[in-house]
Amino acid sequence: MSLTEKYDVAVVGAGPAGLSAAYYLAKKGFKTIVLERGREVGSKSVFGGKIYADPLKEIYPNFNTMPIHRWVKKERISIMPNYDEMVTIEYSSSGSVAFTAYLTEVVKWMGIQAESAGAQIVTDVPVTSLYREGDKFSGVVVGQEVLKSDVVIDAEGANRLVLEASGLVKPLKPNLVALGVKEILKGDSKQIEDNLGLSPNEGVAWVIVGAATNYLPGGAFLYSNRDSVSLGVVLLLDKAIEGLGSHVSELLETLRTSNALKDKLKGLRISEYAAHLIPEDVWSFRPSKLAYDGLLIAGDAAGLLLNAGYTYRGVDFAAYSGYLAGKAVESAHGSGGYSYENLKVYEQMLEESIIMRELKKFKGVHKLMSDKALFSVYPILLGEMVRLMFESSDGPYKAFESLRMACKKANCSFYKLISDAYSLVMSL
Repeated sequence: MSLTEKYDVAVVGAGPAGLSAAYYLAKKGFKTIVLERGREVGSKSVFGGKIYADPLKEIYPNFNTMPIHRWVKKERISIMPNYDEMVTIEYSSSGSVAFTAYLTEVVKWMGIQAESAGAQIVTDVPVTSLYREGDKFSGVVVGQEVLKSDVVIDAEGANRLVLEASGLVKPLKPNLVALGVKEILKGDSKQIEDNLGLSPNEGVAWVIVGAATNYLPGGAFLYSNRDSVSLGVVLLLDKAIEGLGSHVSELLETLRTSNALKDKLKGLRISEYAAHLIPEDVWSFRPSKLAYDGLLIAGDAAGLLLNAGYTYRGVDFAAYSGYLAGKAVESAHGSGGYSYENLKVYEQMLEESIIMRELKKFKGVHKLMSDKALFSVYPILLGEMVRLMFESSDGPYKAFESLRMACKKANCSFYKLISDAYSLVMSL
């Protein structure tokens, strides 16, 4: 990389958003460079394990060569009242709209596509800030040097050091993000299928709430890969700081060794551990604008991640926002330059896309996820209700009677329960 060389487009971050933008623009003939802080493409990429496919199919004509592990055919949601019990709902289908994968592999694949299209990717380069000439962004600062470009796409992820140093966002606050930690538990494909009740090549996405997070707002997840399982927990960071009382890795270990999960994980060994920050209150997290003179912001840096409570969308939204950023740059180029007036088409494209449609649909979920009772009182209440229905020595009790008795034991108002249940259904 020569810092004296000027580029049409400089992309900050070699994740799904940055690489999808670079791939699209390089294909269209733009001289594009991607600057990645990590030592190699994918080295800093962390996520749970499930990716929705359709947006990626639109971006990449050769999508079928992507390193997919399993197509998700089973969706499980479990309430864990304690580490011995779970109440589970499972949806099983012959079709699938999402798959499991290692994000490091997916991002490396995306990097190959971008380079094959003509983009230049440079790793181990920490961009320190954006470079301005007057009111226009026209490059990036790397150490004490400047790399100039006609337009910049910031796709640096949730830890927005470049945008913060450039005065476009404020330092992260704990109430805006969640902390995700996960382990990769290795085995072989048959072990995974036998342990989790899967057919060959079938995948499961599993969300668990309650004791799994020590009754704190958040959730645990389990995704089946080809020959491994991704097991992790996600906690609202401010609630974890207030109430966890131990290192989050201990919480994950307790979950992994719990009676409720140990048979699902038998014979597997820990091969990796990772952690990262996740935009949670995305409406407060997102910058005031996503387009400026000479600048677009995409992916997690823009807060374009969905927590629907029972499923998550991040990688496909990030990649698709990068793709739309690329299209916006192409449009602005054809309109005479990279002013805000020309680049704001990006914000319009986002508004009309599945990204903003889904984010708006689930706008109330963050407030719901901050309700401590949802993760502490109600999992215990549900566990007691189901125990009375199926395991009581002087039962079985009718469902309504079990619910009434469980409410009394949990010191929970029946009317508040109905009100909260209504809010939950309306939010989700």
